[in-house]
Amino acid sequence: MNRKLVTVLVLAVILFAACLRFHNLETQSLWNDEGNAYVQATRSLADIAANAARDIHPPGYYWLLAIWRGLAGDGEFALRALSALAGVLTVAFTYALGRRLLGVFAGLTAALFVALNTFQVYYAQEARMYALLALWSAAGLWALARLLSQQSLVFRRQSLVLKTRYSILSTILPLALVNAVGLYTHYAYPFVMVAQGVIVLVWVASAALTPRPPLPQGEGEMSARQGTSKPPSDTGNRQPATGNLLIAFILANLLALALFLPWLPTAWAQVTGWPSTGEATETGAALQTILGWLAYGITFEATGPATLPYVPIFLAVGLVPFGAARPRWGRILFPVITLVVVVGLFLALGLFREANLKFLLPAQIAFALWMGRAAGVMWWAARVGARPSMLLSAAVAASLGVILVDVGRGLAPLYDDSAFQRADYRALAALVEADARPGDAIILDAPNQEEVFRYYYWGEMPVYPLPRGLGGDDAATRAEVRRIIADSQRIFAVFWGEAERDPNRVVESTLDAETFEAGENVWYGDVRLARYVMPAGLPEPTPSGARFGEAITLEAYALGGTAQPGDVLQVRLDWQTAAPLDRRYKVFVQLLDADGVLAAQRDSEPGGGSALTINWPPGTTITDHHGLLLPDLTPGEYTLIVGLYDLDDPSARLPVGDGDYL
Repeated sequence: MNRKLVTVLVLAVILFAACLRFHNLETQSLWNDEGNAYVQATRSLADIAANAARDIHPPGYYWLLAIWRGLAGDGEFALRALSALAGVLTVAFTYALGRRLLGVFAGLTAALFVALNTFQVYYAQEARMYALLALWSAAGLWALARLLSQQSLVFRRQSLVLKTRYSILSTILPLALVNAVGLYTHYAYPFVMVAQGVIVLVWVASAALTPRPPLPQGEGEMSARQGTSKPPSDTGNRQPATGNLLIAFILANLLALALFLPWLPTAWAQVTGWPSTGEATETGAALQTILGWLAYGITFEATGPATLPYVPIFLAVGLVPFGAARPRWGRILFPVITLVVVVGLFLALGLFREANLKFLLPAQIAFALWMGRAAGVMWWAARVGARPSMLLSAAVAASLGVILVDVGRGLAPLYDDSAFQRADYRALAALVEADARPGDAIILDAPNQEEVFRYYYWGEMPVYPLPRGLGGDDAATRAEVRRIIADSQRIFAVFWGEAERDPNRVVESTLDAETFEAGENVWYGDVRLARYVMPAGLPEPTPSGARFGEAITLEAYALGGTAQPGDVLQVRLDWQTAAPLDRRYKVFVQLLDADGVLAAQRDSEPGGGSALTINWPPGTTITDHHGLLLPDLTPGEYTLIVGLYDLDDPSARLPVGDGDYL
């Protein structure tokens, strides 16, 4: 391929990758983990290390982000630009690695698969360390390939000393430095280092089994004036060549480990002591999900690519041992080994769950190289010139193009589909600040939202991250919630991650039992905002005895008195069931004007979701609080109605008397 054309194509792919990664970079709000990264970056380098020692992430990314932040600023674009730049460099290193191992066409194709893949693009637009994990993985594999290609040259006796010095400076040191930086970036980087070790062993075995061509005339002998004889035969040269290769690789990794040694005890303690986050999943289903992400990205299921069944065919073509791209088995298996080792370790360690798939970004690079190898084989077949080969390669090349188009189809939902948008703390904080009044308070459940919430919220309301610490002390959490209730008029509660830090829902159940939730929950992605008002001296409950359906009785109720627009009408309902219930029901509370037109409403499972009907013990009173947020209404008398409906079928209301509401 023409060198100038290659240069133009490579630059075009890299520019395209940059456009995809910097596009709408600041449009989405920072989310929880990005807020944590921001706060880490505001600390000194020593404080970053001290805080990282209590986390499951090493300090390398945070150190780099702190330096970057000092140069670029604190905005969303600035904080994420480091990852976007890393994503662009990953594409460049993928091309360089593919070209060195498999040829120009393979390198270009691999770079395109990385540039377009929404898995790579998504994490290149996040202020976290995962884009750096991908970059150091690509750079480390490139440094390894460089070491392998240098050490696999025929070693001549008269150049051994010079070659050793040159290799230390140009191959051993880069590999050592990149591996050390990778270790400081993410605890999944050792997967890549294990893959490197397997690659070296396969490379050495491949070199030992591959016949070497004869040396060019004049290179096999030394001049008589030097007083030396012929070097040993080619077979004799193999042992020192492979021996030097193994020594160089071992030296590089010993140096990398020496550089990582100060952090190694901390890393070991965190990795071995951190709770497992994997989910039990059937291996076949896990592999199908992984293949979809590696081939098409995180939007794989949303786009439903029709070309997925053809991907294994291309991977098989990538294993064909011929082509213009130096088809030695060590080169062919380089990406295969990387992918298999990284994915294999990921599954073997029980790490599979969607939130952990980002650990497989290095495997996506290997997948792209494998597909690039298939493209290289097809390019070679096209250049052979035989008509059947040309027709076949044209058909397969067209199919490859269709796959790339399918990969690119995932970009639109990545940018526009709410399913792939990060939690909108920016909008949440703006609403809270706009609605704030003296006497209000904010509870964050779980507490690891505090950093990102404070990034956007600059108001004066007190903010309480609960439960304290890592949670587990339910009594202390309940006591603190009650103290906040006693000191506040209203409470804004932000829920995210409470299933892990507050598994018994102490914060929410206490609020539901002792306050009145006002209006409906508002969702900002996977973050939920609930508003609560304090009890306002309700009268004694009025007995009712109304029967809903066959088993549920409204024993009594209590209502607030006169209310103004903007107030919260407080409603207390005391329920009881005569028999166990096998269905979940929602309570609806509606305010109707004189013409029967809906003026306000609230729908919720009893107790704000903490007292599900399927859990009601027969004969036990269930107290259910509802707060009806009143809009700007015309003064007058309004009717309040109450009822229950099937959670799975809102049209199926439980009968009460002659109607379906009380």
